[in-house]
Amino acid sequence: MRRFVMGAAAVSMTLSVSACGKAGDDDSGSASTGSSSGGNSVGLLLPDSVTARYDKFDRPYFEAKVESLCPDCTVEYANAAGDPAKQAQQISSMVTKGVKVLVVDPQDSAAIKSSVQSAVDKGIKVIAYDRLAQGPVSAYVSFDTVKVGELQGQALLTALGSEATTKSKVVMINGDDADPNAAKFKEGAHNALDGKVDIAYEQSGLWKDTVAAQKMSAAITRLGAKNIAGVYAANDGMAGGIANTLKGAGVSGIPLTGQDAELAAIQRLLTGTQSATIYKAFKPEAEAAAQLAVNLLQGEDISALATRTETSGSGDKVPSRLLTPVSVTVDNIDDTVVKDGLYTVADICTADYVAACKKAGLE
Repeated sequence: MRRFVMGAAAVSMTLSVSACGKAGDDDSGSASTGSSSGGNSVGLLLPDSVTARYDKFDRPYFEAKVESLCPDCTVEYANAAGDPAKQAQQISSMVTKGVKVLVVDPQDSAAIKSSVQSAVDKGIKVIAYDRLAQGPVSAYVSFDTVKVGELQGQALLTALGSEATTKSKVVMINGDDADPNAAKFKEGAHNALDGKVDIAYEQSGLWKDTVAAQKMSAAITRLGAKNIAGVYAANDGMAGGIANTLKGAGVSGIPLTGQDAELAAIQRLLTGTQSATIYKAFKPEAEAAAQLAVNLLQGEDISALATRTETSGSGDKVPSRLLTPVSVTVDNIDDTVVKDGLYTVADICTADYVAACKKAGLE
């Protein structure tokens, strides 16, 4: 996995700001790190606590990078817990506190538009993180989401091997329609799969393992367990629910995709209950967002960082930084998530997976 390298000009910039006051927790689901609210404060708003990556990886990586770039800056943090209305309240709270830059991973990219506009009207710069929010955002950091879907689809075809024919029935369980990334993943997957297999059942799983499990059960009822050649799941959380449903129906050995390289998914790769996941390295993404946030806070140019332009659902042209995703199978776990330090071998190879790890050469 190639590590993310900041542009030399951006890395070498001099940061000199001063702090004021002391920050603490508030009653809106926010917490802060550092020494002040307002002034040199950056807001980080993440969408849910169900997806493991946000609090375990994105938040600490982001906070550490801001601190390294700007020791006198503070980070105000809030998690929407899957509630768009709560996220809107959290943005309002941060605007009241006087943060200068907001980094937002929107729970609902369309619904957040008015909150983004309100913040910008107050002179606050807004960065869309991982999902492209509607409204006048200043920058967007994510991965090439169409490429993610293409990698997922290709991984499914590879796992199908000689069974990847136009008669092979594939189930697609997509993400939440309110998430613009879900549409991009879907687009990319169809780019890879259309004309090569029969997509016989396609539904939204709303990014929820329980919903995905229900949809998989419905697909089995409609198509028949023996007639399903493989399953596309838009992320690892849903893949987990689907894997349980397949097991309960006595279905084994069919390809199942995911994404996010969650620990449970890596372990499923080892046992063969999931064939592939997509690794989107959280650290470079979070650090790129932090660099953009500090640049905007300081009034620095961001063109060396945001080298592409993406169009949001509201038609806004947004300077963007899109990173490159990587497909992970049982064969390259060591060269991707272990090499990058996302997980250690000890994290992965717990008691239930020791034998599978040895078989995969991961020890």
